[in-house]
Amino acid sequence: MVDDMNQSADALQVLTFDLHGETFALEAGLVREVLDLTPETAVPGSAPFVSAVINFRGRVIPLADLRLAFGLARGADTIDSRIVVIEYELEGGSTLVGLRADKVHEVTSLEAVDTEEAPRVGLRWRTDFIRCLARRDGDLIVVPDLGQIFATKGGATGAVVPLHQA
Repeated sequence: MVDDMNQSADALQVLTFDLHGETFALEAGLVREVLDLTPETAVPGSAPFVSAVINFRGRVIPLADLRLAFGLARGADTIDSRIVVIEYELEGGSTLVGLRADKVHEVTSLEAVDTEEAPRVGLRWRTDFIRCLARRDGDLIVVPDLGQIFATKGGATGAVVPLHQA
């Protein structure tokens, strides 16, 4: 069992979604909205992981692709493709970030007893990018470590706009 998964009733509420045929989960408390695909603007010279921005309720926010962090190919967008807008603490401020998803499933609970740390060997992804793995109904769900991914793959966060500017 992973200690930081412990919450009241030993469960974590998550939003599950697919990336390249794999199931991932984000803490539901981070999610602000799930959007249909929206026009995006490429940002020349930016890191491939955060290569575009979108307009979210009148704000320009970065659009990140977790598939690139996990070494997965970016497939063509489909009718099921979505953008998950999260509010995340980056560099001391709350920041809105859009995350690409191939398909969004549901908000569900992951029980702490069903989670474990990522194995140090035998996994095709960087284990420091994985907060924990969970098993549910025979499926493996990856809970990414967004802090580590943003710190490593995000490059300069100049494209990230804090929610509360002074």
